[in-house]
Amino acid sequence: MDELRKIDLNLLLTLHALLSEKHVTRATLRLHRSQPAVSHALAQLRAHFDDPLLIRQHGQMALTARAQSLAKPLQDALGSLNGLLAAPQFDPAQARRRFRLSLSDYSSRIILPPLVRHLRQVAPGVDLAISQASRDSMLAQLLDGELDLALGIFPELPADITAQTLFEDRFISVADRQVLPAEGGLALEDWLTRPHVLMAMHPDAHDEIERALAEQGLRRHIALALPHWSAAVEVLAGTDLILTVARRAVGPMRQHPSLRQFTPPLPIPALAYQQAWHARKDSDPGHRWLREAVWACSQPGH
Repeated sequence: MDELRKIDLNLLLTLHALLSEKHVTRATLRLHRSQPAVSHALAQLRAHFDDPLLIRQHGQMALTARAQSLAKPLQDALGSLNGLLAAPQFDPAQARRRFRLSLSDYSSRIILPPLVRHLRQVAPGVDLAISQASRDSMLAQLLDGELDLALGIFPELPADITAQTLFEDRFISVADRQVLPAEGGLALEDWLTRPHVLMAMHPDAHDEIERALAEQGLRRHIALALPHWSAAVEVLAGTDLILTVARRAVGPMRQHPSLRQFTPPLPIPALAYQQAWHARKDSDPGHRWLREAVWACSQPGH
């Protein structure tokens, strides 16, 4: 490192042009500099290396032995330095990388299948490690660097966390058709008196439906709190339970012979489903590529 302090690094660019062109005038054109400036730089280089570097031989310029020995190491060094300064690139076909994602059963059903298919086709060396956590835990893990990406609903975000809305979804209620009117759904009073299923990581979670009820001074009875969607279909069939969930989550339930969907009898704002990440990942090209892939795979009809 001490030797670097003895030379202006711009002189190394001039040296590279001189060694490549073996001619001062051509080096001048290549560098877009004046000939006196390049000649002055050559004089400085000769003094630094204590070698003429370029000599006239048989009527043309030739490299000295010292100059020849410098050519390859200099080219490699400048190439490495250019790579260091250039914006990093991400080639999904060649990448070998593991991303840590946290997402709910809901997004696992909707986004994960098309995302995994996409990765296997275009980025087979990109691996995913999937975990499940509460909203607060997801944000804490993003802040601590334990997660690369979190998918969920984040009404409030810490200062260093960025979120992008992937899609909006509306709510639908589902129940056993035997406990519903022959046509239509339930009136609000009937809907409130029925026992409900809460889909949440924690049984005391205050979700979007609870907030909509609270705004109207209403409450519902949570008879069963579940963290997993897979059990919801089976517990609804043959019971008087009601499940109110985002519409895209009920796909498999549409085929269940015992269940029927209906519109909830109160206005519930559409949920904005998001992907969230720490600001430190903003300029990471691999992470940016993953975010774009998640967005594409989350779109309806993908």
